[in-house]
Amino acid sequence: MHVQDTHWSAAPLASAGRTGGGRAAPLRVDAQRNLEHVLRAAREVFGELGYGAPMEDVARRARVGVGTVYRRFPSKDVLVRRIAEEETARLTEQARTALGQEDEPWSALSRFLRTSVASGAGRLLPPQVLRVGVAEEGGAPAADEARVPQQRSQAGGGELRLVDSGGEPGTAALLEVVGRLVERARAAGELRADVSVSDVLLVIATAAPSLPDAAQQAAASARLLDILLEGLRSRPA
Repeated sequence: MHVQDTHWSAAPLASAGRTGGGRAAPLRVDAQRNLEHVLRAAREVFGELGYGAPMEDVARRARVGVGTVYRRFPSKDVLVRRIAEEETARLTEQARTALGQEDEPWSALSRFLRTSVASGAGRLLPPQVLRVGVAEEGGAPAADEARVPQQRSQAGGGELRLVDSGGEPGTAALLEVVGRLVERARAAGELRADVSVSDVLLVIATAAPSLPDAAQQAAASARLLDILLEGLRSRPA
């Protein structure tokens, strides 16, 4: 999915809804409230159904007309970009917190994974950040594929690749800080040598299933993450 290179701005809201006497009109307050509802609804809908969910679903969840959504975000791509950027920033901050507060490399990595999965941010990773593909043996990577050092090599020449979507600063920061978590755990001998940054992001993206019951979802996520963490750990020879 192509995402437009458009950045949403709240500036029009700040100047709208003034009365002749210079007082803020009620419409401005309503517009701000509607914006908050739309953003909250978009996170929920995209988190449950993916970025392919229609704008009409977002409008229904926000309890506003679809025209209201389009007045705030002129296209679905702009809304997707806004949500993806916010969730990328959230994941990056969670990774930095784990690095700064955990001395043990494995504790830092597992803390990041648990926090990220619990927040559900993995379901809202930018659509083009991660792509799993199989390359022909000896073939060169495509021009839009950013190779991560020590990517996982598979029998038969396949490999897991990480895609930096358009060189976005937020994406680059996420890849850098998660890379530090991975390298520390690998250097300490606690992470399998074939595990890469893309594997870690796959864990985040897949270990938070969307279930109708919140308690069941939390329990399922915790159980699945425990299994995946065991799969990431190195084993004595």
